Amino acid sequence: MITKSGVAMAVAAVVLSLAGWLLDYPELLALGLAAALALLFAGGWMLVTPDISLSREIHPPRVFEGEGARALIAVTNVSRRRSPPILAAETVGDRTVAVALPSLAPASRFQAAYPLPTDRRGVFEVGPLVVGHGDPLRLLHAGRSYPSTSLLRVHPRIHPVDPLPTGGSPDMDGPTSATAPQGGVAFHSLREYVRGDDLRLIHWRSAARTGKLMVRHNVVPNEPRMMVLLDTSEDPYRADYFEDAVRVAASLVVSGATAGFPVELHTTGGVRVVAESRHDAPAVLDALAGVAHAAGDPGLAALTRLVPGEEGVALGVVTGQAPGARIAAVSAVRARFAMASVVCVGEEHGRPGPAVRGAVVVNVRGSEDFAAVWNGRVRR
Repeated sequence: MITKSGVAMAVAAVVLSLAGWLLDYPELLALGLAAALALLFAGGWMLVTPDISLSREIHPPRVFEGEGARALIAVTNVSRRRSPPILAAETVGDRTVAVALPSLAPASRFQAAYPLPTDRRGVFEVGPLVVGHGDPLRLLHAGRSYPSTSLLRVHPRIHPVDPLPTGGSPDMDGPTSATAPQGGVAFHSLREYVRGDDLRLIHWRSAARTGKLMVRHNVVPNEPRMMVLLDTSEDPYRADYFEDAVRVAASLVVSGATAGFPVELHTTGGVRVVAESRHDAPAVLDALAGVAHAAGDPGLAALTRLVPGEEGVALGVVTGQAPGARIAAVSAVRARFAMASVVCVGEEHGRPGPAVRGAVVVNVRGSEDFAAVWNGRVRR
């Protein structure tokens, strides 16, 4: 491919040669021939194309916003002749990073490391790498694309916050329910004896009072679970406040999983990821790295489809400045959860949050403000 300098050189060669011939001006004719010879030299240089092999590694493949990540490229000259210097261009998402590679002797290897941009959340495809080859005069240029790609996941920034409040339990063994599995150590209720029950569970005082054999109905305690719902509709967010909402959701999920609670992440757009323990938190952060808000998203209206079938689930809703009609969806399902919390981001005037009966409501500007306000509220 001819460059702008090459086009100018070609035009100069034609104009100077023609002017020198028409005007019988040998000096102009010599300059035109020199320009033509420069183009011929560039064409000959371009015939010697580099023959190299490339490999790329991303270290580390997952980082938080602002943390360091780099790509390591290993280049090997597989030809029998020396390769020329190369200027490579690596695509990282919608950005381009230039990488200079030196001339290499046959069978020699060179490694180059360069930083990757991590200033914003996302899942970025690194590659393909385009190796540029040009002549010393920069008149001609050719590029060869190496199609291999790698993924860099930039997770949302995490703030140190307390987990969602679960509502507590007056039972030292943990909350129980009639649907909980039998055979545990937590007492739930008394019931009539049925054949096969352990005789050691007979409650003799109740049997004497009622005239029927009564046994202790022991069950496995219900383990408190958490559900974090991120509103991925477009309307509640202005400017970059959606990024703050993602950071809030990520902070609540990681905090709950680290504290030992099973946590489900839902988005109103349909994403669902479960973290049964802190070891599953990276999978949730991977999902949040790629989440985006959309105009066709149903918003908090999707909450009615996410009501759990079991008891003891604590709900955390993260949204922007959603109108009251949409926040009402939380009130409609509040009774189905052990505890509910609502976090609204994007409040620029310090106003209180919407009223949701029986829920903890935090209305803040950004994720940094949320961390301070949240910890103060839930620790009371």
